[in-house]
Amino acid sequence: MHKHFYRLILILLLCINALQNFAQIEHPITWGISYKQIDEKTIDINCAATIEKHWHLYSFDIPKNGPVPTSIVFKPNDGISIIGSIKTNKKPIEKFDAMFDMKIHYFENNVVFKQRINLKKNITKVSGYIEYMLCNDEKCLPPDQEKFNIKLKVNKSKNTDSIKAIQTIHPSKIEKKQIVYPQPKSRSKSGLWLIFIGGFLGGLLALLTPCVFPMIPLTVSFFIKRKKNHTTNALLYGLSIILIYVGLGFLTTLLFGPDAMNALSTNPWFNVILFGLLVVFGASFLGAFELQLPTSWANYFDRKADTTTGLVSIFFMAFTLGIVSFSCTGPIIGTLLVEAATSGSTIGPLIGMFGFSLALALPFTFFAFFPSLLSKIPRSGGWLNTVKVVLGFLELAFSLKFLSTADLAAHWNILPRETFLSLWIVLFILLGVYLLGGLRFVHDSDTKHVSVTRFFVALFSLSFAMYMIPGLWGAPLKSISAFSPPQQTQDFDLYTNGISSKNETIKTTKKYGDLFHSPYNLNSFFDYEEGMAYARQVKKPVIIDFTGHGCVNCRKMEVSVWSDKRVLQILSNDYVLISLYVDDRTELPKEEQKEVKLGDKTMTISTIGNKWSYFQASTFGTNSQPYYVLLDNNGKMLENPSAYDLDVEHYISFLENGLRIFKEKN
Repeated sequence: MHKHFYRLILILLLCINALQNFAQIEHPITWGISYKQIDEKTIDINCAATIEKHWHLYSFDIPKNGPVPTSIVFKPNDGISIIGSIKTNKKPIEKFDAMFDMKIHYFENNVVFKQRINLKKNITKVSGYIEYMLCNDEKCLPPDQEKFNIKLKVNKSKNTDSIKAIQTIHPSKIEKKQIVYPQPKSRSKSGLWLIFIGGFLGGLLALLTPCVFPMIPLTVSFFIKRKKNHTTNALLYGLSIILIYVGLGFLTTLLFGPDAMNALSTNPWFNVILFGLLVVFGASFLGAFELQLPTSWANYFDRKADTTTGLVSIFFMAFTLGIVSFSCTGPIIGTLLVEAATSGSTIGPLIGMFGFSLALALPFTFFAFFPSLLSKIPRSGGWLNTVKVVLGFLELAFSLKFLSTADLAAHWNILPRETFLSLWIVLFILLGVYLLGGLRFVHDSDTKHVSVTRFFVALFSLSFAMYMIPGLWGAPLKSISAFSPPQQTQDFDLYTNGISSKNETIKTTKKYGDLFHSPYNLNSFFDYEEGMAYARQVKKPVIIDFTGHGCVNCRKMEVSVWSDKRVLQILSNDYVLISLYVDDRTELPKEEQKEVKLGDKTMTISTIGNKWSYFQASTFGTNSQPYYVLLDNNGKMLENPSAYDLDVEHYISFLENGLRIFKEKN
């Protein structure tokens, strides 16, 4: 009795799990198809896309060798002809894509694609399909098609402009052919938290500059002398600082907005301007000149603080602090606002300025509540100028990021990876030499000895410079890959050749071998049947790598995980690797092209990408990449598939488990 009960519970749990896994196929778009009669012979076919949040749909005008563009394909029909090109109801978002090394146009939320056609005969229907590709920040889905079959009822009156028919295409459900194995949860980006933390750290750095640090004891002493409500006044002073700087962030959002800043962020000349601006900021910190707002502004707000009372007086005091300290805080604020505004978040500048102002306001409020601790803080002195100089070096290093973006967007090829790294290495060596007393700037005071703090910061700077030196010969330097130009811009790269696979050469000519190439010289097959036949011949298990040209996370896995020598050794010696590109648009031979059923949806297989996309969805119940499947050489599953996971140890464990099971079976 108990045994049957527990078995029933187990079966129910397995059914629930299967139902949950059934939804692994992602289809984050809904299409609505309609037509509009222009005159007796002309109609517009309107394809309206509703796109789920965080996903984007590529435009129709994507350059060659880019991702798959959106296109409207009509079935051959003597009764219609195409008039002009596709048009959309709104402008696309433009952004430079480092993966494709080109500017990419795409749409978010919703868009309508319109194609005008001419009716040569009295036809009653128009058929065809929309081909498209969807991506988000984590992955790309393989190219997909949505078919349409519109019945026409053309009114011979010329004054007809109403919608005549609507066909709505809803997301299709995929019929499973095998068990669907769960994928690891995707890692969400906490962009706003990063902006806040960056702003907060910027505020802490601003506190340690000679324009702000001496103001802490002066301001707190002023509040204490006002014995009445001095803690309340200090709290209001801190809130006023936050209000002023958050207002600056709001003004930036109001003037530019994330869409405008995102468009500018891919413009090479705008990035050159930002590069020059940060160089000016860096020179200012090093002592070449001082950036100052007009003195009359500070005097005006200072007088207002003296002549007004209550909350207004405190607010004007906070405004005076902002103006007086601008020569030190301005460069930090400028850099922060640019980064926040180009992050793509509507409230990025507000969040960044909130973090900055919170860090700036906290010490003023804290010491007003605990004035006895004022005697504990260090005295002003030459160390404050040292902080400014360090910030100057960091501004110069950071400026090269914008020059690199401009170089990549415009294809100038003036800042390859080794040139970028050379400049950074020199900057951080000079910073270390400066901190050790070997270099002096205009406003530096005489130093008779090097403090322990300066020594450790110099040690870090020089060590960081040493860490970057192998990058000149191609080492990946993963910790700074977000700032440096991509690896493929490197002219002299010994690293890739050094870690490349050295397993035995497969002497047969591989199918599609002229189209695809594996990283690190791995001997990969690009056709499933051919790879399985070779695996049976050499009696090895198989790893299927579902990948794509536009799969950013696939490249991250290759750089961060496959580059590990232990992983490379296993892939080279113990498995037969089959890499299947689900987004390749190379046409299949006519005899291999066909229509297939995927659930209640008919799919046309006409390209290599269609073939492997259908194979992945119909066999393994998922359509996301990267996706790694371990099989024995008879096509049976060895281990639960793995997806995007940058943990090398997890990936090695995944591969070794598959090997262990394969050996036990044989």
